[in-house]
Amino acid sequence: MATEDRSYSALFRVPSIGRILLGMQIARISQSMVSVTIVLFALSTYGSSTIAGLAAFFIMFPGLMVSPIAGALLDRHGRTRLVALDYVFALVTLVLIGVLSLLHALPAALLIGIAGVSSLTTPLSGTGLRSLFPLIVPTHLWERVNAIDSTGYVMATIIGPPLAALMFSAWGGAVAFIVIGISFAVAAIIIAGAPDPTPQTENRSSLLTEAWQGLVYTWRNPTLRGLGFSISVLNLNSGVYTIVVPLIVLRWLQLDARVVGLVFAVQGVAGVVSAVFFGRHDTRNRERMMLVLPMILTGAAIAIMLFNSSLAIVVIMMLITGFLNGPVDIALFTVRQRRTDKNWTGRAFAVSMSFNALGIPIGSALAGAVAARSISTAIGFGVLVSVLAGVIAAVMIPATD
Repeated sequence: MATEDRSYSALFRVPSIGRILLGMQIARISQSMVSVTIVLFALSTYGSSTIAGLAAFFIMFPGLMVSPIAGALLDRHGRTRLVALDYVFALVTLVLIGVLSLLHALPAALLIGIAGVSSLTTPLSGTGLRSLFPLIVPTHLWERVNAIDSTGYVMATIIGPPLAALMFSAWGGAVAFIVIGISFAVAAIIIAGAPDPTPQTENRSSLLTEAWQGLVYTWRNPTLRGLGFSISVLNLNSGVYTIVVPLIVLRWLQLDARVVGLVFAVQGVAGVVSAVFFGRHDTRNRERMMLVLPMILTGAAIAIMLFNSSLAIVVIMMLITGFLNGPVDIALFTVRQRRTDKNWTGRAFAVSMSFNALGIPIGSALAGAVAARSISTAIGFGVLVSVLAGVIAAVMIPATD
């Protein structure tokens, strides 16, 4: 029997995969710019880390709450059209923020409200693309596509934050929001032209019933349940990156906003190298260890800032945590694909991904409030949750398929 070709070139021979990955990458760069721009905008316009944390919270949290419905829609109606719809909605809301800011008609409450509304469709693109991969990519190429998937996120971290900080410094937050919105429109045009696989389910139940079934399936799947608890706890430390790092750079070190983007880029570069390396290997029955060890080591890396918060130390911390993201992402994506029935990919992935991401907005909101009183306490919180996530993963995630 011929040996299966597991190369990256074999992956890119899969029909339409190049188009899908290109559109996804443009959107992810745009998304990474939004997260940085909204924090910089809130800090400079309202002078409050609490408002910055709330804005970062609402740009994600409402979407996570409606993700079961988004998953049911994806299983019913396909994926690429709904992904494009989310990108168009992002265009509208970001341009609205930019225009209102130019008109000096954007109080903090309205910014937070628009951010919350804009998040409602985000599960369509996040879940839609990731649940598409196991449907169109052969099983033996899953590690490869997951490596590209993970690399796409970290590439967005390399390109997006520095570009967002540069636009913010040169043109201001209002223009930056408008430009980012236009980039979402480009991604929508590319994705909309990709073919859509036939939906996996027949529409025999109501939308809410199918959404509830997705919640039940995910909860009863021990791997998805364990991933949900461990990754969501790990993501609580996102507040350390999203809120604390800009505060250290801008307020403690008195450096320019562009330095914030460069610091995030360091984390992204390390993540690219790591994802490509770990994506070359078969991860079957190694996933739990690839999750547990990097989580605990991430806590140790963040702890360095408790003793020294110089620019060099912050860069080293971001370098280490970026590299540790690689094995976590590869293991997370692959084990979720292997242990989820293909008929449930839309609903189960929507619930699982939202469960996993729940810690990001909560961590940003908590870090914004805590950092207003003590940045050191916010850093210590990041250390604690990283180690706790590793313990949860070791206890709850089954070791083998």
